[in-house]
Amino acid sequence: MINLDILNLSLSHRHCSDLRGLLTAVNCGNVKWGNTMQVASTVAKVLALIVIIIAGMVKLCQGYTTNFENSFEDSNLNAGDVALALYSALYSYSGWDTLNFVTEELKNPERNLPLSIAISIPLVTVIYVLTNVAYYTVLDLNTVLDSEAVAVTFADEILGYARWLIPISVAMSCYGGLNASLIAVSRLYFVGSREGHLPTVLCMIHVNTCTPIPALIFSGGMSLIYLLVEDVFQLINYFSFNYWLFIGLSIVSQIYLRFKFPDMPRPVKLSLFFPITFCLCTVFLVVVPLYSDTINTMVGIAIALSGVPAYYLCIYLPPDRQPRCLQKLLGFLTLNVQKLCLCCAVDSEDRKEM
Repeated sequence: MINLDILNLSLSHRHCSDLRGLLTAVNCGNVKWGNTMQVASTVAKVLALIVIIIAGMVKLCQGYTTNFENSFEDSNLNAGDVALALYSALYSYSGWDTLNFVTEELKNPERNLPLSIAISIPLVTVIYVLTNVAYYTVLDLNTVLDSEAVAVTFADEILGYARWLIPISVAMSCYGGLNASLIAVSRLYFVGSREGHLPTVLCMIHVNTCTPIPALIFSGGMSLIYLLVEDVFQLINYFSFNYWLFIGLSIVSQIYLRFKFPDMPRPVKLSLFFPITFCLCTVFLVVVPLYSDTINTMVGIAIALSGVPAYYLCIYLPPDRQPRCLQKLLGFLTLNVQKLCLCCAVDSEDRKEM
């Protein structure tokens, strides 16, 4: 998960692209390398947050409560602004869905997937809330708003000689957040291609390491395109509208299937209260910004619709009806990616055998 502190870190676009390239190379080399980096960055981030929480709680117990007086004075309760604020807040918690993308790589996912989510979401929520309490115990509102990295500013104020630990932990957390998104999104492309929703070139894996190299490279390349948007919060708004729209549609489909096929085997099954409540929340997050931030929302819609012609030409049309130039391009791309990356295609039947 990418905390907003990390997003505020003053990294140039060049550094971001270099970092993304490095992580892509690591994950292409070996699945275990990416997993090891993920574990290390997570441990570093959690330890850093625990240090911040303890330091903040000590100050709070000493009576430093001035910054909490009239905390919500002059708050903006406009529904549109609240929805846009939730985009940024929910983005920092967005790791809740990352594990779902790598279900096939989990051992005993019927047990471990819901268990890990049930443990991680409350734990992360508690840690984030306590971290923000610690921040506001030590820093006033203007300092927090002006800071490029709140955790680093907090460390400079209170940790003394140990303040150098926080920037290192924040940097490692940045690596971990990008690494998690790279792993998750590449698996999404891989499975989508394998199921026939994306070009075949994306469902290829390395013949020795079984890493989805084409999907990883494609994910890294798309990230470089996103870096063309200089305002990260504008980028979050573009992304979040589509994200919550399609997440909401996915949950609606689950509700539909629950009624349409009630006897279908379901390894993980919850009360309908949860998906219905979730859908109502996504409706708020999708509909309200249409009025409060129309231009950016329309840009997000245009980005989503840009995939329609690509899907129609590359996937929907049968090969004999596709333009000949497109057939040659897809064939050339598929053949040369196989040669360059030493990959072979995987289909649903291969997955069952694996």
